Amino acid sequence: MEHKMISIADQIFENLEHDILIGKYERDEILTEMRLSEQLGVSRTPIREALRRLEAEHIIENTSKGVRVIGISQNDIADMCEIRLRIEGLASRWAAERAKDTEIVHLKEAVDLQEFYTQKEDAENLKNVDTRFHQCIYMLCDSTSMKDTLEPLHRKLQKYRRVSLGSHERAVRSLMEHKAIYEAIARHDGNEAEKLTVEHVQNAYNAILNHSEFQTHQ
Repeated sequence: MEHKMISIADQIFENLEHDILIGKYERDEILTEMRLSEQLGVSRTPIREALRRLEAEHIIENTSKGVRVIGISQNDIADMCEIRLRIEGLASRWAAERAKDTEIVHLKEAVDLQEFYTQKEDAENLKNVDTRFHQCIYMLCDSTSMKDTLEPLHRKLQKYRRVSLGSHERAVRSLMEHKAIYEAIARHDGNEAEKLTVEHVQNAYNAILNHSEFQTHQ
């Protein structure tokens, strides 16, 4: 029974986090346990647990009226992109140096899927495959600390990654960048993998900065 309750709380946490990050719940909107319980069709207990976790992630905050949606600010986005710029290249370097060829195959599968969805101009699936590509690198670098640091940042930027990948031009460029990173990792060339990844993250950040949705985001 306890395992089932934890599982439900995890699902609610992921769903609420996703909905907040994509803007379904707007900044400063007030959410209550009763409202969420009615909307999601579950008891308040797992909702309360999910809200505690969201508060720890600084995505919501408690008020006397309920929890207030904070979401992600421009400064948060800038900080997260800067952190990725500083360390994601190192993750690719470690992946190139540490991963076995049989493991790197999973990265190639992600690139192949990305090419398929780029040709179809399927922005939603491109976002998912983009996430898969980077998660593969986090796994291949064989560092729990690196994975635990980068995965939440990548997840929190999902709204803006989806927007930027909605541009076919940027989606094509991202695919080319991912292919080059994959090839460097497959050659076990840590220097090149790190350099290409830093360039890729900078380009992705520039795409976010240049998009009107970021410029008007408060």
